[in-house]
This record gives sequence, structure tokens and C-alpha cells, in this order.
Amino acid sequence: MSDQHDPAPYDALLLLSFGGPEGPDDVVPFLENVTRGRGIPKERLKEVGQHYFLFGGVSPINDQNRALLDALRTDFERAGLDLPVYWGNRNWAPYLTDTLREMVTDGRRHIAVLTTSAYASYSGCRQYRENLADALAGLEAEGLPLPRVDKLRHYFNHPGFVRPMVEGVLASLAELDEPVRAGAHLAFTTHSIPDSAADTSGPVGEHGAGGAYVKQHLDVARVIVDAVREETGVDHPWRLVYQSRSGAPHIPWLEPDICDHLEELHAAGAPAAVMVPIGFVSDHMEVLYDLDTEATAKAAELGLPVRRSATVGADPRFAAAVRDLVLERAARERGTRVERCALGALGASHDLCPIGCCPARVERPVAAGADSPYA
Repeated sequence: MSDQHDPAPYDALLLLSFGGPEGPDDVVPFLENVTRGRGIPKERLKEVGQHYFLFGGVSPINDQNRALLDALRTDFERAGLDLPVYWGNRNWAPYLTDTLREMVTDGRRHIAVLTTSAYASYSGCRQYRENLADALAGLEAEGLPLPRVDKLRHYFNHPGFVRPMVEGVLASLAELDEPVRAGAHLAFTTHSIPDSAADTSGPVGEHGAGGAYVKQHLDVARVIVDAVREETGVDHPWRLVYQSRSGAPHIPWLEPDICDHLEELHAAGAPAAVMVPIGFVSDHMEVLYDLDTEATAKAAELGLPVRRSATVGADPRFAAAVRDLVLERAARERGTRVERCALGALGASHDLCPIGCCPARVERPVAAGADSPYA
């Protein structure tokens, strides 16, 4: 096998995701998994679950992960990359521990991990590393051999992730009526998180003023705006906004909310808007409800023409980007210099999360980092 297609030292790829219910009876147990340890009453979880019940109790995320699995396997096979791909979730079947147990039973000992979260934050990175450590501890308690797990770098600015979003914006602009198209505002959306979590996201040197989380999103938004301008000749006004807030009202979270932003745009006389969910890999529940349902209803109420651009999902270019990330990391693990693809001003992210990166409120063991007991 040529170095160009050599995944060594890796013998498998793990797709690690959030998980979601696949029927009405799954909704409350799923939410109990998500909120475990927070003491939230079941009745409150039933209220929160109404978003899922509107869609038959089914989150689209599991089917979207199945589609991504197929895309990855197809891409790997076509490229001659002999690397099996597995799938495990944080909060629903297939559960991470079960998948790692299967991988170990299959003889996998050095695993590359791709999470379905592209940016730095506690919930988008470190919490997955905590989940990996919990799963490894479970395998250790069972007397099973422990694999080494290496989380692939953040891919928010990889061309294979960004270019499909550029084309999604162009397609959404084309759907707007011509009289309002040139003046349309671009609302780049991502998950709101507490200000304190944003400020401490990424390596210690990037903490403060929204940390790496806000910085990374802003950089991607600028890349997309520049690409749209190059292809259309129009410089669209834009802003990074937030959605899906779920915390206590007295705790500051990143703002403005997308619905508040749409009201501001309407009041300022904006002729139209395109919502661009750059913070999400696929069209899961928070995209379907918070944007396609709630924010779209708000725009209709205001009389503001609005479109929502596509997420990356299982786009073949994203699957190829994942292959690139695996081979890049494999080469670096072997001590080979390799060009790392990244757009924008921030460059390629770190391979190994440093100590102090995206700290937790309560310290817990983590895997795949400089502070990991699982080397």
C-alpha cells in the first residue's frame, strides 16, 4: 500500500455522534440520557420532548448518520482505503460502549475517531472525550484489552466541509425572488452555549471573548461570504447568530437568537434573509425545529422572505474530507510531514487537545488528549 492510502497505525474509524430517539416511546428515555445527573423531572422532559413528538418521536440524526456511514464506506472503497468504519452514540443506540466492545472483539486496537461536531467547545469536543474515557473504563472493568483512540482534528475549515455550505447558500439565494435577492442578509446560525463555556473553548491561549468557539464560526462565515461574493458579485450583509438555547434564564448564553435577529432585520428594512446553519453537520432535530419550524414561522409572521441553506450531511466531498483527515493524522502519527488542508485565517487545528482545552465545570477523566490517562 502506498503512503498516500496508508491508514497505519489506524485499524478502524469510529463515527461518534449524539444519537436520537427513533420512535415516540424513545423520546423520554433519550432525554433522560441527555440530562442524566441534572435532576430534571420526567414531566418536564415530556414538555421538552414535544419538539420530537411533532415529528413522530423520531430524530433524523440516526438516519443521517447511517447515510454518512454509507458515504464514508463508499468513498474509502473507491479510494482504495482499507479501513472499516463503525458507529457509536453518546445518548442512544448504538451506544458508544457497545460499539467499542464490538471493535475490540473484532481485533481493533488503534482507532481514529470522527465526532459529528466540527468546532471547539466543551459539549462539542471535551464531552465526547469524557464519553470515550467512560467507555474505555467500562471495557477495562470487563477485562477487555483497551484500544488507543485518537480524535481527529476539528474540521470546521476543511474545504470538504466548507464548499458544500457555500453551494447551499448560493442555491438558497437563487430561490429568492430576484427583487429581494441582492439585498438578502445571511444569518449564520450555530448552537448557543453559555458565555462561560464559549469564553473557555479551545486551548488556554484562545480563552476569553467567546474563545475558539466564536472565533472559528466567524472565520468560516467570512470564508463563505467571500466565496459567495466571488461567484455572484454581491457582498451580502451577514451576522453570526445563535439558536437552540436550553439553559436557565439567569445564565448568560451567546446571543442574538435567530428569531430575535429576524425581527431586527425586518425592523431595519432588510428585504430577505438566508439562514445558514454552519454550526451543524446535518439536518437534525434542532435544524428541523428551531430553523425550519420556529424561525421560518417567525419570518412568515413578519412578512420577511427567508430560506434555509443545506447542511453538509453525507455530501461526497465531506466523506472525502474525512478520508483526508484520517490519512493526514495517520501520516503524522508515523512521523511524516503532510500538508493539512484548511481555509480561512486560523489554519488547521491541533491533533491532540492540550491541557486546559475546553475545561469542564467538574473535572472528569478524558481520552484522546494531552491530559488523558489513556495513552
